[in-house]
Amino acid sequence: MHAPLCWWQQGVFYELIVRSFQDSDGDGSGDLPGLIARLDYLQWLGVDVVWISPIYASPMAEGGYDVADYTAVNPLYGSLDDLDRLIAEAHDRGMRVIIDFVPNHTSDQHPWFQQARASRDSPRRDWYLWQDAGLGGRLPNNWVSSFGGSAWAWDHVAQQYYYHAFLPEQPDLNWRNPAVQAAVADAMRFWLDRGVDGFRMDAIWHMLKDDKLRDNPPNPGFAPGQHPDERVQSVYTRNLPEVHAVIAQLRRVMDAYSDRLLAGELYLPPEEMARYYGAHAPELHLPLNLQLTAQTVWTPEAIAGLIEAYERALPVGGWPNWMLSTHDNARIASRVGEAQARVAAMLLLTMRGTVAIYYGDELGMPNTDIPPELAQDVFERMVPGLGRDPGRTPMLWDDSPHAGFTTGRPWLPLGDHAARNVAAQRRDPGSLLALYRSLIALRRQEPTLVEGTYATAQRDEQVLAYWRVGERGRLLVALNMGGLPASLALPRGTTGRILLSTALDRAGDAVAEIVHLRGDEGLIISCA
Repeated sequence: MHAPLCWWQQGVFYELIVRSFQDSDGDGSGDLPGLIARLDYLQWLGVDVVWISPIYASPMAEGGYDVADYTAVNPLYGSLDDLDRLIAEAHDRGMRVIIDFVPNHTSDQHPWFQQARASRDSPRRDWYLWQDAGLGGRLPNNWVSSFGGSAWAWDHVAQQYYYHAFLPEQPDLNWRNPAVQAAVADAMRFWLDRGVDGFRMDAIWHMLKDDKLRDNPPNPGFAPGQHPDERVQSVYTRNLPEVHAVIAQLRRVMDAYSDRLLAGELYLPPEEMARYYGAHAPELHLPLNLQLTAQTVWTPEAIAGLIEAYERALPVGGWPNWMLSTHDNARIASRVGEAQARVAAMLLLTMRGTVAIYYGDELGMPNTDIPPELAQDVFERMVPGLGRDPGRTPMLWDDSPHAGFTTGRPWLPLGDHAARNVAAQRRDPGSLLALYRSLIALRRQEPTLVEGTYATAQRDEQVLAYWRVGERGRLLVALNMGGLPASLALPRGTTGRILLSTALDRAGDAVAEIVHLRGDEGLIISCA
């Protein structure tokens, strides 16, 4: 028998942007009281873990990822009391709460940075990365920002350049400084002491930079239209070997508490991602696997190859995880289409390990067109066409004028809430929402879907099929990733019974010899 799984291993996570989930006071922005009011919906859906975007005090230059106080709640979202109530109400429903934490950088309005820039003799000067200008004001090196342009900004007060991996309003902390490490650890303890169940660490692979400030090599394959930081190969600004020791320190902070989770954002291939479990000391419980959010083409061959590579790369004891969309990427329904969004749901919720749903994906919410004058994401204003607002629009609760999200003017335009919303899909037994709820319930009923082994059964131009085998039986998942009918042959002597179809209309049907799939259909089959 295996040891019992932790809550974060068997649970279904649900990532949401607080500002886009539910407004309680009519100002057009979602808030913590609004989220609390919608916990019953998440419980009905079957969610185990609520993962919320940053709620810290912030000037909101970058959606709250520019933190001005790690231990205060932004009044836009409510108060510390509201956060405490969210945790208590979620726990009362048997759900956990994890929050985004931003260790790589602060806001330029944070007192730490304000003190650092005031004087070269400031005790906090070395909390950030400062460099003198070269001859003629020359930049320290060729490092580039993720939002375009140089990653070095001139500070007229400090009379030096400082490094920012993202916006100039987000100066990077100097993680080689033990005082920084201690201060951030204290901030983590503040939230852990309040009952937060864990953290998703933002941009964790950025936390250390080359101490020799060597130029990054140019990227010979860079072409116009690509992400601006792909102009160089970021070998000296990301994924440095020394970062693992720092993350191990963060893990020790977590391990001083009972049953907490440390997850981290990583845009890395499986073999690199796997190193963040920790080769010499424990690091992340979950190095977040973002390969299905934008990195992998939607074909049976590509997805099967990814799953197999990921499974091979996992270290002994390493627990896998999967997600289809995040706040930084286009929504899955816009990437694969409405019909394949059902197949994608079945793929996600039949994968081994921990899975995370991005809010609204259970409705098939697509990206929403945002007129330029209404854009909120600074990335869109800096690099038109690459903004993330289209995937961050408010949740669609009903077909009322403001979709049940607010009584005021929504902070971002609403999607087509007459076409899709929670209220309508809850009434429709064949809706995508009904499929998500059925998949989550089946995942809870069939432990094989969480912890059983994976083996590819078939992959061709149209069909991806795989076995999930556990102590209680074996399941075949067959996904038709094309619009035409398809089929696959069962092994000789194998019979089965359909547990769930993406159309929610074939449960209980027997199958033998040949499994027939309609276009854009997925099946979960219990096999004898």
